[in-house]
Amino acid sequence: MQKLDAHCHFWSLGRGDYDWLEGEGGPLAPIRRDYAPEDYPGDRKLIAVQAAATLAETDFLLDLAGREPRILGVVGWVDLESPEAVAQLEARAANPVFRGVRPMLQDIAEIDWLLRAPRKDALDALARLGLRFDLLITERHLPVAARFAAANPELPLVIDHGAKPQPGDRSAWAEGMRALARDRRIHCKLSGLMTEVPDPADLREVMGQLLDWFGPERLIWGSDWPVMTLAAPYEDWVAASEGALEGLTPDERAAVLGGNAARFYGVTP
Repeated sequence: MQKLDAHCHFWSLGRGDYDWLEGEGGPLAPIRRDYAPEDYPGDRKLIAVQAAATLAETDFLLDLAGREPRILGVVGWVDLESPEAVAQLEARAANPVFRGVRPMLQDIAEIDWLLRAPRKDALDALARLGLRFDLLITERHLPVAARFAAANPELPLVIDHGAKPQPGDRSAWAEGMRALARDRRIHCKLSGLMTEVPDPADLREVMGQLLDWFGPERLIWGSDWPVMTLAAPYEDWVAASEGALEGLTPDERAAVLGGNAARFYGVTP
């Protein structure tokens, strides 16, 4: 079984476009340093995901992938509001490692941005070029995501971090995620969940719900390394997630831990 981490990050702070990591001290202090592929703690193949809303960072990741054979795909960032968006997508899609885009929706104040702002020609180009769309969303975005999915039936979609469920009352989150799961085209990443739901029993409940709703054929394993290390060591997430999958058949576990990501992003482990 070839395992694939479908959600990890690399950055070089000296590049100067990681606004969310600026400053000193505070809860982000432990990850306020450079992270390169050689720092990654496992031996899995990788999908590198953008961490800055710039084309320059997307090109930085593509350059890394050109030098690091473990990086099978890059999910980058393109300004989907720009008249240049189609040309920028086409230029990067010439590199087969470029597999999709991720607008940083969780950081955009306007909840309906996804319905209003992206240009139609850019969204059409994503589908035409065989690219994917990562939904970096939270509970407040779930109804919007459902409307976006319905309006773009040709666009492959994956929900990052299970839409970041929180401790406490998750009824609205559950309702929204069940609705999205009914669209068989939509996949969901088991990534970053320890950061959001630190209690082990609570975490296991969330993972069980996602497995029930999306099934082993549409769940995708990812780590969200190194951000997830703010909550727990990488090895703890590996153990927790594999424990949550122990009731699956070997083929189903293989799908969640690598096969689904390879199929969704169109890469060969």
